[in-house]
Amino acid sequence: MKYNYLTLKLCFLFLINSSLFAQNDYTVSSIPHQSYTFDAVPLSTLDDIYSPAINIGFSFNFFGIDYDQLVVSTNGFIDFRSNLAGMLSPWILNQSIPSTNFPVKNSILGCYHDLYNPNQVGSITYALTGIAPYRKFVVSFYDQPHFQCSTTESSFQMIIYETFNYIDVQIINREVCSAWNQGRAVTGIINLEGNIAFTPPGRNTGAWAASQEGWRFARPFVNTNYNYTICDDTNLDGFGSFNLNLIKEAINEETPENVTIHETLSDAELGGNSIPGSNYTNINPNYQNLYANFDGVITTIVLSVIDCSIDYDNDTVNTELEDVNGDGNLSNDDTDGDGIPDYLDNDDDGDLVLTEYEYVFPAGRNSDESSPLDTDLDGIPDYLDNDDDGDGVLTIDEDYNGNNNPMDDDINSNGIPDYLDNQVALGLTENQLSNLIKIYPNPAENFISIANQSEWSIDKVSIYSINGSKVIELNNVNENQKIDVSNLQSGLYLINIQTNNKNLSYKFIRK
Repeated sequence: MKYNYLTLKLCFLFLINSSLFAQNDYTVSSIPHQSYTFDAVPLSTLDDIYSPAINIGFSFNFFGIDYDQLVVSTNGFIDFRSNLAGMLSPWILNQSIPSTNFPVKNSILGCYHDLYNPNQVGSITYALTGIAPYRKFVVSFYDQPHFQCSTTESSFQMIIYETFNYIDVQIINREVCSAWNQGRAVTGIINLEGNIAFTPPGRNTGAWAASQEGWRFARPFVNTNYNYTICDDTNLDGFGSFNLNLIKEAINEETPENVTIHETLSDAELGGNSIPGSNYTNINPNYQNLYANFDGVITTIVLSVIDCSIDYDNDTVNTELEDVNGDGNLSNDDTDGDGIPDYLDNDDDGDLVLTEYEYVFPAGRNSDESSPLDTDLDGIPDYLDNDDDGDGVLTIDEDYNGNNNPMDDDINSNGIPDYLDNQVALGLTENQLSNLIKIYPNPAENFISIANQSEWSIDKVSIYSINGSKVIELNNVNENQKIDVSNLQSGLYLINIQTNNKNLSYKFIRK
């Protein structure tokens, strides 16, 4: 199974800032649509107003700055400038982002547009949910009317993640009120100066409508801690036994016996009072740090004891069963490699189909069978398999209608979704296959590359000038191989790609 979390769906907004560092290196990717429901704290729906300052409950890093408070505008966005609490909020928007003249800065624009709710219908709420160090802070807008269009409403959520610093926007429904501000709205994030911003495709400032969309804004996540989460199998007292050998092997697989583990940072730095034996019961209930020393390098060990009767990601999979590798640590199971452990991830295999829809059984969703559905019989259940029907096309790439939901694609109209029907891949037309293989960048200056999401190898690439002369030919092109076009003259070229016994045709411009 090839782990390929949304690689084809990554979209970058071209920025006017020429120097992007890690704190600004956000990607925007499609994620499955899901709306969160739980007990929440209501906020005022007064017109054009910022909420009081709200404690997030954890430290959240946004464009390289840590915040523990935020304010919520009734016009559909989060602002990290807590000094704006209770003040009037901007409501009009004319320009696309990034822009230093944009009226909103340092913000998560869930769906920024002029909302007006004098009759207090629907709700604006916030909630802190989950367990440390993986909590979520969720701001929800439900059925909020537009200014000048009282029957036109929007519903959406903004979710920020502890530790990962991810940002999700879930657009439940966004309608257009063309009678005001020309119906404009924007979804995205923008920095403090306004000169760096990111938006999903087609969701920058404009009169767009949307429903059941999910978007994630994320920077590369590097976890310097070792997280170790176990189930509280006793009387829910917050205590449990941790395998120290598992920690040592994770710190240094080759010589785990040289790793020492300590209860305090000072002991780890001095190399004294190491914890003996192979098992350790936490002293503090539910949450505690230990410290490992290997060759003078200190690693923080985050111990968590959780109630596994709770389905933390609402994916219908029992939390204990999300220990896929069976080593007793829930935090190191991440099937799709997106940085979120499976027990907190509602799409465990990263295929744009929610786990709750894939974790079913051959005899039905509520059957007593022990083995969940495995459509292609490869030994990997569908909810952990990113190619459910084993046809060589990733499930995420069987979204042929391009709406970020593979469940509603049925090319041959046989009632079976394409991602569960291996006959579809066998019968793909060249046009359908060409949607899985892309040429970039285009126009190009020195090099072009081929993004091949079909999982069939590229047998041959031939490039022709507009008059039909072959100027480049390569065999067995790798997915990440760059093709040098720097010696070609400026102009239009044709590309022929041979794969899966088919010939695909493309055009590109050499600048």
